[in-house]
Amino acid sequence: MIEKESPDNTEKDSKTRETWNHKTPVIFSPLFDWPPSPKAIVLALTKRWVTFSRNAIFLILAWLVYRYSLQDLSHMKSLSVDWIIPIFLRNFLLMSVIAGGLHLYLFTFRAQGKQLKYDAREQLEKSGKFSFRNQVWDNIFWSLASGVTAWTAYEVFYLWGLANDIVPTFAIAEHPFVFIAWLLVLPVLTSSHFYLAHRLLHWPPLYKRVHRLHHRNIQIGPWSGMSMHPVEHVIYISSALIHFIVPSHPVILLVHLYSRCLGPAFSHAGFEKLLVKDTSVFEAADFHHQLHHRFFECNYGTVDAPWDRWCGSFHDGSDEATVRVREQRRRMYRNRPPA
Repeated sequence: MIEKESPDNTEKDSKTRETWNHKTPVIFSPLFDWPPSPKAIVLALTKRWVTFSRNAIFLILAWLVYRYSLQDLSHMKSLSVDWIIPIFLRNFLLMSVIAGGLHLYLFTFRAQGKQLKYDAREQLEKSGKFSFRNQVWDNIFWSLASGVTAWTAYEVFYLWGLANDIVPTFAIAEHPFVFIAWLLVLPVLTSSHFYLAHRLLHWPPLYKRVHRLHHRNIQIGPWSGMSMHPVEHVIYISSALIHFIVPSHPVILLVHLYSRCLGPAFSHAGFEKLLVKDTSVFEAADFHHQLHHRFFECNYGTVDAPWDRWCGSFHDGSDEATVRVREQRRRMYRNRPPA
């Protein structure tokens, strides 16, 4: 049975207090709208890569790592700590800088106060349900100890396979349009995998033993995104296995991994946008996933593919949707045997 500490029990909002400090419309990518809007589709497909966004940062970072950090593949034909440890340390550093930097800016220094913050409540700091009785330290531990390890394992085995001609690849100079196609398809691919994997993780036996650890975070922050059970890390990042089958490129693989492993620091940041002196720098969290952490049994995917809309698990942030989702959850839990 799903943990008794469900949002219904933790939310003691008075009738006079708004549920949310800040709300934004939940809008899916126009890619699947009908009738289609070619202009909206083109803008949606290109915006994430040609504007200053976390996706563009991941692409630039992936190129820099590929160009200046990865050793010659000839050194990677056998698994050795000589080249694996530097990759682990690099990923450890990236996670610490991205998640740690966002946490310091938004929660420690409170640089933008509660402007554009979805949930007015603060992160829980001390609770027996967290490792070390502290939410932040709990999140940091699972993100770095388990998250970085699983992330590094996928990257290492890809590079090892590439070095041994097991993994198919292509040269960007010879197939530039394939490279671009990968960038355009990647958000839909990862969104679809995330929805399916996430629904699996909400299957009661897996939820109780695995996914429950992540859902201890109801009031979320940047470190919450990759705070998962090791089994969940393996399942969550497994969308990267597509690169072991379909010809890809190390830059694409790195972008994929960064979106999976560094992206959650943004999507769980709790703020719609990052502000510097009231000026928006780039988008951070999304209300779609914030609603999932608040109400659990809704919004399993992302807005890049409308699986939640197709499968009836969509919460748009309205009070009517909250009533509907709570009723669905009550029926769902009532029909489950006790843990």
